[in-house]
Amino acid sequence: MAPVTLTPVSAEPRVSVDRSGWKVTGRRVLRSEWSKFWSLRSSWVTVASSVLVMIVFGVIAAAVYKPPTGGSAGAGAPDAVSLALVGASIAGLIVGVLGVMMSAGEYSTGMVRSTFAAVPRRRLVLASKSAVIGSLVLVLTTLGALISFGLGKAGLHGEKIAMAVGDEGVMRSLAGAGVYLGLFAVLGVALGSLVRSTSGSIAALVGVVLLLPGLTAVLPGDLQDSVDPYLPGNAGSAIYALHKGADSLSPGAGLMVFAVWVAIALTAAAVRLKRTDV
Repeated sequence: MAPVTLTPVSAEPRVSVDRSGWKVTGRRVLRSEWSKFWSLRSSWVTVASSVLVMIVFGVIAAAVYKPPTGGSAGAGAPDAVSLALVGASIAGLIVGVLGVMMSAGEYSTGMVRSTFAAVPRRRLVLASKSAVIGSLVLVLTTLGALISFGLGKAGLHGEKIAMAVGDEGVMRSLAGAGVYLGLFAVLGVALGSLVRSTSGSIAALVGVVLLLPGLTAVLPGDLQDSVDPYLPGNAGSAIYALHKGADSLSPGAGLMVFAVWVAIALTAAAVRLKRTDV
């Protein structure tokens, strides 16, 4: 039997792979959340609906406006800005639900596992979702507020309450509506990440904004008057009010209070993301 000669096999040279491009960064997570947002038809349809609601409601309110009897406007009489922003509260619920869908929706579909596998830093995911939807809603709804105000001027032509964009406080109020709605969308993201159920998160959102003020009605009069301005819905509406009401916060104070409510919800969501499994 012929001897078998073993020829040593030379080891293949190692190929160094540059993994620097694989690093998870805040910018890349933002791009990922941006892509996920626009890949769903329901996302941009919902955003468009919120803007359309603001415009349609504002135009209708201006068109059907009738001056008070006797020509004297009382303390609660509407102004051109309040008419243009009459749909802001409904638009707030729409973008709030959109925020819930953006976060809690991933839990219902199971996609959240893939998201956290790609981005182990869960709080970065929460921050990116909030940044994407908050900035987008802020820009688009501010534009919607401007369009609503501009179109509403035709219906208010010749009325005493008619105003121009350059009048004092008008731009601040219109931009304030966009800020309020942007924060409202972020609140939806926070509640969605905290509750992790689409229906439960929407119920919590509606309860905080609509039902909580009703619960304060059982409080003594003086205590109710002290608490009401600091509730999320009342503080948020103060942000875009043209004139400060007797029992409401100033726009700056309303912004601070509403931002604190949103920050509390985000903090609670971040803590749960850190301490619990998917």
